[in-house]
Amino acid sequence: MNKKAFLTTIIAALIIPFLSFGQDTENFFGQLNTVVIDAGHGGKDVGCLGSHSYEKDVALGVALKLGAYLEEKFENLTVIYTRKTDVFIELDERAKIANRNKADLFICIHANSAASNAFGTETYVMGNDKTEANMRVAQRENASILLEENYKEKYENFDPNSPESYIMMTLGISAFQTQSINFAEKVQTQFRERVGRKDRGVKMAPYLVLHQTKMPSVLIETGFLTNKNEEEFLTSDIGQDYLASAIYRAFKEYKNELETKSKLLVEDELIDDSPSKEPKKENNPKPIKEKTKKEEKAKKVIKSTEHLKDDGLVFKVQLSTNSKRVEPTASNFKGLENVSYYEAGGLFRYTIGNERTWESATKVQDQARTSGFEDAFIIAFNNGKRIAVGEAVKLLKQSD
Repeated sequence: MNKKAFLTTIIAALIIPFLSFGQDTENFFGQLNTVVIDAGHGGKDVGCLGSHSYEKDVALGVALKLGAYLEEKFENLTVIYTRKTDVFIELDERAKIANRNKADLFICIHANSAASNAFGTETYVMGNDKTEANMRVAQRENASILLEENYKEKYENFDPNSPESYIMMTLGISAFQTQSINFAEKVQTQFRERVGRKDRGVKMAPYLVLHQTKMPSVLIETGFLTNKNEEEFLTSDIGQDYLASAIYRAFKEYKNELETKSKLLVEDELIDDSPSKEPKKENNPKPIKEKTKKEEKAKKVIKSTEHLKDDGLVFKVQLSTNSKRVEPTASNFKGLENVSYYEAGGLFRYTIGNERTWESATKVQDQARTSGFEDAFIIAFNNGKRIAVGEAVKLLKQSD
C-alpha cells in the first residue's frame, strides 16, 4: 500500500465511528409514494456491448416496461424516469432527479459483460465487500463520468480506477442499506423463481449513482450481453417484458411489506405512547450507558418522559429515529439544543420543540430542516399521548 492509500485508511478508521448516528431515519417505514427508474447509460454512453446490441438500449427497454407496469397497477404512485429516450444523462444528475423529487425508491437498470460463458442476474446495493469481480463491475459503470465535462471538479477528483477514491467513497454505511438489500433480495427471488434466470445474488459495490441518492437504491444487472443466449433474451421484447414484470412483482411485495409494517408500527406506537399510571420522572437523568441483557429484561421503560409532562395539546418536531439510544446533545444533533427523545415500537425517536400552535411548530420544523434534518416533520401529543396530526388540528379548531 502506498503512502497516500495508507493515510487515507488511517483517516477512515478515525472518522468512521462518528458517522454512525443519524443514518436510521423516519423513512425506515412509511408510504412508498414515489419511485425513480433510471435506465443506465444513454446517448454517447453506450455501456457494454453484445454482438449486436448496446447496454443503453436494453436498459431503456426494461425501464420503460417497468414504468408502464407500475403506472398501470398503482393509481397513486408517482413514477419518474431519469430518461425515456436515447439521451446522455450525467451520473450526478440521475441521483439529483431522485433527491429533488424526494423519491422513496431508486431503481437503476443495467446489463452486464464478462466472459462469454457468464450468465445470470445480480442486484447491487451501495457498499464495499472488496470482491474483485464486484469492483470491476462498479469501475466499469462508474467510468461513465469520464464522458462528462469537468468531471474532476464535479466529483471532487474521484477517479473510477483509483482504490483510494473508493476508500473515501465508502467511509459511511448507507442510511438505507437494510431497505435496499430487502428490495434487492425480492428482485433476485422473482428473477429466479418466476423468470427462470440464474440467481447470482445480492451484492455490494461502490456505485457513484447509488452513493449520491438519499433513499433506498439498487442497481440491477439484468444479464450478460456477452453471452449469446442471454443477449437474445435481453434484446427480445418478451425477455424485457419478463424482466420488467419480475421487478414489478418485487416492487409490489416490497411496497406492501413496507406499508404494512408502517401501519403496525403506528398502531403499536399509539398504544406504547400512553403514559403509565405512575410515570417515572427523571429531573436529573444520568448519562445513558449500555445495559446488560439481564438489566434490559428486568426493566423495560421509556427513559425520556418530557413529552408526558405537558398537559393539553402539544406539537413537537421529530428529527430522526434510531434503533439505538444516542445522547441528545447538540453535538449529536447538528447544533440543535433541547433535543428530547422517547421510545415507541422498539425505536428511539428524537424531537425538538414543545409548541402550542401549529404556526410555532412549523417555525421549529423550518429550523430543523435548515440545520440539516431535511425530513423533519411535526407530531402531536394530547395530555402526553401521541395522536395523529389531523386529530390535533381538529382539536385546535374546536378550541378557537
